[in-house]
Amino acid sequence: MQDTSKQYDAVIDTCRSLFINKMSDYGSAWRILRLPSLTDQIFIKAQRIRSLQQNSVRKVDEGEVSEFIGIINYCTMALIQLEKGVVEQPDLSVDEATKFYDEKIALTKQLMMDKNHDYGEAWRDMRVSSLTDLILQKLLRVKQIEDNKGKTIVSEGIDANYQDMINYAVFALIHLNEKK
Repeated sequence: MQDTSKQYDAVIDTCRSLFINKMSDYGSAWRILRLPSLTDQIFIKAQRIRSLQQNSVRKVDEGEVSEFIGIINYCTMALIQLEKGVVEQPDLSVDEATKFYDEKIALTKQLMMDKNHDYGEAWRDMRVSSLTDLILQKLLRVKQIEDNKGKTIVSEGIDANYQDMINYAVFALIHLNEKK
């Protein structure tokens, strides 16, 4: 499982670097996005990945990797929004946003490590296409929870679903990196 931890960190380093660079370019404009808007952004990326996996013709020269990175970063933004709330104007510096990013990723990685222990790294035998489908399923769950005003009866909340999507996307990127 030590390899998984190192591989996870390598994937996150790439995602974090892009997050910081985009924060430098755009500031924290994403802070005005309500959760359903972030969920829809993630949904668009997951749908594009599924389309790329199913279609042999590509009209845009971007592959699955950039979309999985986007899923990770948008899910992390959503986790921050869940905690901090939506604002009317960008309000976080690069350093502040990065601190929140690191906190959310640390919690999500710990969840992965706990589940990975219990499931015996079953994800290593999964296909990237299955991980994509699981992300889409989680998105549909999140949309339903959002439609229910955030209320669930017996199910885990929105935050756990965003964390699972991050972890599935990390697993997919590890698989894709191993194929290179």
